[in-house]
Amino acid sequence: MQLETFISDLLYRYECVTIPEFGAFLTQRVSATIDDVSNTFHAPKKVVSFNEQIQQNDGLLAHYIADVEKIPFEVANKKIAKRVKLLKSYLTQGETLTFKNIGEIVFNNEGKILFEPAYNLNYLTDSFGLSQFEAPTVTREVYKEEAEAIEKVVPIAVTPEKRQSKPYLKYAAIALIALTLGGFGASKFYVNQIETHNQLAQEQATQELDTKIQQATFNLNPFPAITLNIIKQTGNYHIVAGAFRIEENCEKKVKQLKSDGFSARKIGANKYGLHQVAYASYEGRLDALKALRTIKKTHNKDAWLLVQKLD
Repeated sequence: MQLETFISDLLYRYECVTIPEFGAFLTQRVSATIDDVSNTFHAPKKVVSFNEQIQQNDGLLAHYIADVEKIPFEVANKKIAKRVKLLKSYLTQGETLTFKNIGEIVFNNEGKILFEPAYNLNYLTDSFGLSQFEAPTVTREVYKEEAEAIEKVVPIAVTPEKRQSKPYLKYAAIALIALTLGGFGASKFYVNQIETHNQLAQEQATQELDTKIQQATFNLNPFPAITLNIIKQTGNYHIVAGAFRIEENCEKKVKQLKSDGFSARKIGANKYGLHQVAYASYEGRLDALKALRTIKKTHNKDAWLLVQKLD
């Protein structure tokens, strides 16, 4: 049983996921940050921590495992207890427990649990598709200072030779004005001729159109009925591609996935008001998990499985 996979799925939706008799993984939202040294922008995220004091069974993990694996709730609890016993034995032997996409747990010299979170996955659905990026430093003031320094060293001056006017330019300007005025008069006459021609052509075309309309016979026989076969996806196992605050982005994602060959669709908004997009929906858990593994390897490593009955 891949316990870390079930825990990872739940961390997207819940702030506390408890492993009975072992401890609880907690998530806390952190706002976007800027690293002043590297000029790196980091998107908002959920920071994962571990608290070994919270061990009371709230039923969340067991219910989820029971739903996914289609087993009784009591059987799921027994599986968890068996796995916890094994995890504790590994810790006492000095081994490091690795929970994929969550973090690592190990005993320190004092026999207390130390947790090192993994940072390769962001469990905050609001930040889906956002990644960190670096921005170059704006050096506007530096360029301004350099320009002022150059201007002081090499001043711009207008010499008397450059101000002297050249007589032949005056005659050229007079000739250009005369040609422009003559061309304007000819152009105006030509435009008037075109407008008159267009008006006559328009009147003739309108008259011919009225004549054809009067002679026309219309056939209003109904068109044959068209039958469209629409295949509706069913199933409670949905492979989620992402969740979007703006519904327009949700539509774009569906269109993109369909162009990639997936049977993508919208599956409604979650309790946070985010519009969810699914690659596909499945009736059986095994088929859904098989498809999820393929999608994670070939298309989107952040895809996850949602078990929910849709209206």
